[in-house]
Amino acid sequence: VMSILLHGDAAFAGQGVVYETFHLSDLPSYTTNGTIHVVVNNQIGFTTDPRMARSSPYPTDVARVVNAPIFHVNADDPEAVMYVCSVAAEWRNTFNKDVVVDLVCYRRRGHNEMDEPMFTQPLMYKQIHKQVPVLKKYADKLIADGTVTLQEFEEEIAKYDRICEEAYTRSKDKKILHIKHWLDSPWPGFFNADGEPKSMSCPPTGISEEMLTHIGNVASSVPVEDFKIHSGLSRILKARSEMTKDRLVDWALAEYMAFGSVLKEGIHVRLSGQDVERGTF
Repeated sequence: VMSILLHGDAAFAGQGVVYETFHLSDLPSYTTNGTIHVVVNNQIGFTTDPRMARSSPYPTDVARVVNAPIFHVNADDPEAVMYVCSVAAEWRNTFNKDVVVDLVCYRRRGHNEMDEPMFTQPLMYKQIHKQVPVLKKYADKLIADGTVTLQEFEEEIAKYDRICEEAYTRSKDKKILHIKHWLDSPWPGFFNADGEPKSMSCPPTGISEEMLTHIGNVASSVPVEDFKIHSGLSRILKARSEMTKDRLVDWALAEYMAFGSVLKEGIHVRLSGQDVERGTF
């Protein structure tokens, strides 16, 4: 499995979650063993000029925080893009570290149907309107090289248009939209043949008081004999033992009883993070 994340340039620079996940990328409990980040860098965030959107020269500079290699590639050159993506995949598979591909490109139309980019970016959009579209540019190159003929190119375009047109025509015959058909479920057998969820009643999950008392006692004991523990900790354990005896619980003990009972059923429980190591809970 290889994780690939697709970002916009303004989001990559501006969303805190990007920086945060880079800092998780190499932690033993959280690593994905290298994520490939593809940034579609159309050099404009909705209508914002890059110099108004971030302080760094490149939107991808945030990846430098973990020394991830960053490839800036001209998206008007499809073969260069393919080459860079191959190198990125090879880097990730060899070193299990994050890598970034910065596709330097442009957005031909506005942000949405209502947006006229000439209002906010007149100079940029005058240049964009002069640009030969990448498909035509690449097709002309392949035809000039003799790799494909004009007829082969036109047939491929016609074939693609036909697929789109046929799908559009078929869509008009649809009278009902089954939203549930679009919802995937990771659990096999969760839905019946019609796509409806099976009975949604929850099985009883209660456990006996003896079991709760047992978990409470284990949670307030020291597993090793003659083990000297911190006096503050022994006070907490003693209070926990008293609570179990008095049939009372606080948040921490309730949490213990919850995952203790799950463990008793043979289900693996993974705890991670600073609060676990520090022993807060």
